[in-house]
Amino acid sequence: MASQIPARIGPKLGRKQIFLPNFTLTLLRTPNNPPTFASFIVPLNLNKLDLRDYLWNVYGVEVRGVRSYIQQQKVRQDKPGEKRPKPRKWFRPRAIKKMMVEMEKPFVWPAVPEKFDDWDKDTYDSAKKEREEAEQIFAHDYRQQPTKERASMAEQAKALLSGKDPWKTTPERERDEWEDDGEAVEVEQDIEVPPVKR
Repeated sequence: MASQIPARIGPKLGRKQIFLPNFTLTLLRTPNNPPTFASFIVPLNLNKLDLRDYLWNVYGVEVRGVRSYIQQQKVRQDKPGEKRPKPRKWFRPRAIKKMMVEMEKPFVWPAVPEKFDDWDKDTYDSAKKEREEAEQIFAHDYRQQPTKERASMAEQAKALLSGKDPWKTTPERERDEWEDDGEAVEVEQDIEVPPVKR
């Protein structure tokens, strides 16, 4: 006789079977909510019954109720992450669907780690900073922003005016000397141009 696998005893669920899910559910950290509530970012085509079935069949979490809402994104001047932004080309990002689930049993988030050495966070932060600096070069208002050299020149001018750093002049001997580049070479040479035939 074939052995039968006992089904989980729980709420009456839908019969839509999903063997290879092609969607991603993101669990959000919400410290202000009670421990029996969990918030998710879900795809726009996922409904409340699908989320309830998914949580029960995959994790064995019994759900009392589900609330959902769609959050519209702000209109932007260009798509985020574009290398060469196009000003005055309006774009609204895709809406975000969020669902809040009330669970039968409470769920408590694990504590936030104090040290991130195991995940090499320093390298990630430095790479992110370099990427942001490189992306600023392609911004449409990059040339209007003051450069780093301008800030250092302002600091030097303040130090000179306050008297912290004295004014250093170049000695006359060095000022009057010319650099010896060797013998002068004529740049333009005689070139024969063929006559134009008419």
